[in-house]
Amino acid sequence: MPVALAVALGLVLTLLGAGPALAAGYRYWSFWDGTGGSWTYATQGASLIRPKDGSVQGFRFAVSQDAADQSAKPRAAADFGAICSATPAVEGRKRVALVVDFGVPADAPSGETPPQDAPRTACAVVAPDATAADALAEVAKPLRYNSAALLCAISGYPKQGCGDQVGAAEPKPSASASASASAAAAAAPEGEGGPSVGLLAGVAAVIALAGAAVWQSRRRRAR
Repeated sequence: MPVALAVALGLVLTLLGAGPALAAGYRYWSFWDGTGGSWTYATQGASLIRPKDGSVQGFRFAVSQDAADQSAKPRAAADFGAICSATPAVEGRKRVALVVDFGVPADAPSGETPPQDAPRTACAVVAPDATAADALAEVAKPLRYNSAALLCAISGYPKQGCGDQVGAAEPKPSASASASASAAAAAAPEGEGGPSVGLLAGVAAVIALAGAAVWQSRRRRAR
């Protein structure tokens, strides 16, 4: 095959197959700091951070791409008063409010379901130097960790897996983008579900140029 034609065909395939790269998501227990009723993704692991008395810590099981994914935060308010109001203060101990959100069925591993629909809350009373992981162990056993000390399961959920990759995440179109796409689909003639007219015209031009290059090459050889 002439080089020019090969290049043209390669360009055609690139144009037809081009698309946005989709990032993979991961199924795992994320860890959150609660302040003023809202959640912020924790910058330290639960086994490292030593929360103060009156702190709120949250855990959420979900499929997420990165720490900026606020849709994966706990679905209950980070409210120390509401969680620990019935737990009196104890001298020489600290109270840590915990929210454990087992997530939604769509994020559960194959063959498993979340133990409960609503997030679980508990007030852990622990030693002053206890970590968030220590507080969690007081109220949500059994916990499961992997060899790298990554938290894999809370209260035995999930039974298997730990930070597993979950394929490519589908992009979430905005409402306006969805409306525009629907309008375009309604306006298009029946059966036109393939590449756009502009793209096909570009492909045709590339093929035409490649054909001209091949014809010129053969003409030179014939002289």
